[in-house]
Amino acid sequence: MTTPIIMLVLLIAPWVLAHGWAGVAGRRVDGRAAAAVGLGVVFVFAGIGHFVQTAPMVQMLPSWVPARLPLVYVTGVLEFAIALGLFVPRTRRWAGWAAAVVLVLFFPANVYAAINQVPMGGHAWGPVYLLVRVPLQTILICWAYWFAIRRPASSSAG
Repeated sequence: MTTPIIMLVLLIAPWVLAHGWAGVAGRRVDGRAAAAVGLGVVFVFAGIGHFVQTAPMVQMLPSWVPARLPLVYVTGVLEFAIALGLFVPRTRRWAGWAAAVVLVLFFPANVYAAINQVPMGGHAWGPVYLLVRVPLQTILICWAYWFAIRRPASSSAG
């Protein structure tokens, strides 16, 4: 069950560090960029999971899904690509959209894994894990919108 906590720490750490450094150095910080980098780090973390925890990732998909193993690898590469896009200012907005879409599209696998108690990342808790996963998913989608997709109304750093 530590996976959601790790994801939240990875998500907010760059933003907190950037603001902390700005305070120490007495400089402005681009909080939106730091927050987008945090989301990118979450996607790197998730992508690594596709290659390190491959068998449990395959179990997160129903048996009727074709080519489950290659699909796990392809989606891991997709998560790395989204992360890279979030790290690059020029592609950040598109990557934010891709992140939000992927988070929505991948969510049914989390529901299936929780219902079937797949022993990975908290899913073994069963459906109660969704009480953690749904808010986490919502936070990640809102973070993608707020810091990568949305165009700020002013030039103020977040």
